[in-house]
Amino acid sequence: MTDVTTVIHSRTTHSRLLLWILLTGMFMANVDTAIVNVATPAIHDSLSASGAELQLVVSSYIVSFAMLLIVSARLGGMFGYGRVFFTGVAVFTAASLVCGLAPSAPVLIAARIVQGAGGALMVAQVLSGIQLTFSGQERVRAIGSYAVALSAGAVVGQILGGVIIAADLFGTSWRPAFLMNVPIGLVLMIAAARILPMERQARAQPLDLRGVATLAVAVLLAIVPLILGREQHWPVWTWLSLALSVPAFATFVAVERAVRAAGRQPLVNLEILAEPRVTWGLIAAGASIATYFAMLFVLALYLQQGLGKSALYSGLVLVSWVAAFGISGPLLGRLSAQWISVVAGIGYLILAVSYFAISASLLAGQEWNDLLLIALLGLGGLGLGLGRNSSVADMTSSVPDHLAADTSGLINTDTQLLAAAGVALFGTLYLSLAPQGGVEQALPAFAIVSAAFGLTALLAAAATYPSIGRRTAAVPAPDPA
Repeated sequence: MTDVTTVIHSRTTHSRLLLWILLTGMFMANVDTAIVNVATPAIHDSLSASGAELQLVVSSYIVSFAMLLIVSARLGGMFGYGRVFFTGVAVFTAASLVCGLAPSAPVLIAARIVQGAGGALMVAQVLSGIQLTFSGQERVRAIGSYAVALSAGAVVGQILGGVIIAADLFGTSWRPAFLMNVPIGLVLMIAAARILPMERQARAQPLDLRGVATLAVAVLLAIVPLILGREQHWPVWTWLSLALSVPAFATFVAVERAVRAAGRQPLVNLEILAEPRVTWGLIAAGASIATYFAMLFVLALYLQQGLGKSALYSGLVLVSWVAAFGISGPLLGRLSAQWISVVAGIGYLILAVSYFAISASLLAGQEWNDLLLIALLGLGGLGLGLGRNSSVADMTSSVPDHLAADTSGLINTDTQLLAAAGVALFGTLYLSLAPQGGVEQALPAFAIVSAAFGLTALLAAAATYPSIGRRTAAVPAPDPA
């Protein structure tokens, strides 16, 4: 009995270490995404970067990251998620070093593109590793931790960015924001080499290059205008690009179906979308995450330009959101599988209530009530945690393990595209309502945008309904040949 207990304890410890290694990589990538937004004024002063170059410092990372997520997930399925995660950490760490030492804006932009690629290689393996390592309630708890790392990374990045820039260590200004990734990355590489599985998948088929090319074009056409359109006041090219992304994605679907019909391994097995829980889960999770990333953007503008709060305050006020978000993991770990879809809908309803309550409190003249805002943000964090964690757990449990890479790629790409769309849509709405800043414009603008967030959260809740009680075993296993 003692030997059995020791073995179980050893496996549990190993699984926890594996999870923390994966989550640390994702957390590091998310912090880096947020921290650069805070550092752009200092980069402008240090490198004499133009406005266009500053946009590229931020957006080049996001574009590279989003474009390569599905490809990175497939590479993990081919070569083993542990090996690809290790490679991603190495690429991310080396690129961070170049970023921190960059002598000019073009060098920084080029390094940011490589850094985004490394981030994609890391992040795309996290859900795959969770799906292949954990099952049942352990998987639900692991996904809860995954969601906390996703949310906390954005908030910590905002806070840490402000602290680093204000400290100006040894006159280095923004550079420690990148250089701090180097020691963390080196430790993470050592841990990954010791803990993560490094085996290559047996008889893996070649990468679907036609799928890679068509997907890259489709994602670029969609995400570049979403990232740059708002700041450039939506010129004609942004609308043309968005319009062309629709047939581009349709072409990608046609290519993937043709590849599968020919008996080869497609970049993404789109048959998993025949599972209602995956299709509706992507809609629900995407809609909710769009409100979250847009809220990060709009709330910072409202607090700083509208109410005159500091950047540090606007980051700290979101601690309640992240703390409440983290509570959802242990709560979901106590639920049986048949309740997951139901809880997802309840979570999104709580999120909607939070947004509507923020809107109502502002219209009632409570714009200076810090405690009320913090409490309502905490309620929103709990709602998003329950909703999104449940949706992701439901999606990953609805498909077999051999499709872990496909599921991970779709969920991560869905998150990036909808996050960018949310910031573009709701950010444009807020800025059009409060072009001058100031409390007179900012207050009603944030109230209206918060109500729009609430309506979107209700859409996410409605998207969970068709999947309740339905599970389709329609996804075929891959051809062993």
